[in-house]
Amino acid sequence: MTKKQVEMVEAALELLEEKGAEAVSIRGVATRLCVRMNTVLWHIKSKARLLELMADAIVAEIDLDDLPEQWQERVRELARRYRQALLSHRDGAVIVTGTYTAEPATLRFADTMIEALLAGGLTEQEAAWRCWAIVYFVLGLAQEEQAAADADVEVLDQALSGGHYPSLDRVLPHLRTGSFDERFEYGLNLLTAA
Repeated sequence: MTKKQVEMVEAALELLEEKGAEAVSIRGVATRLCVRMNTVLWHIKSKARLLELMADAIVAEIDLDDLPEQWQERVRELARRYRQALLSHRDGAVIVTGTYTAEPATLRFADTMIEALLAGGLTEQEAAWRCWAIVYFVLGLAQEEQAAADADVEVLDQALSGGHYPSLDRVLPHLRTGSFDERFEYGLNLLTAA
């Protein structure tokens, strides 16, 4: 990124922290930097590009050093660090989920994850697909965790009243138990099983 792009991405991340993903816009960045929208567009090109650069900046916060030697634990630790980077920003998972980023930090993270999976003896296809499965799992759970504060649990109760979904009704107590940390570790263990 150029120096101007970095400045604009930092302004966008500040907007994200203060007002959430819906407030992030080219106009918002321009206002925050006291410049015209055309100036932001000259350097960033589009809102989609801004979001890609923001997503990569979030992923760039992941420390790829001092990872465990054992491949499964290395993959788990990478997933934990990925989740933490997403959760460290208001709507961080929304920003990253909404992009298809082929930027340096995102590519380094994926390369490190796939390297660990290949070290575990997975085939190239298995390593690629397992990486996607882990990334999608982390993104989805982090996005749900960030939205949980706004969730209305009574909506589910109302939807299930009437007995139209007997299997869901049967497991409902289990859908409400466990913290996000517990759910994360459970899913991560399933995805990293040999």
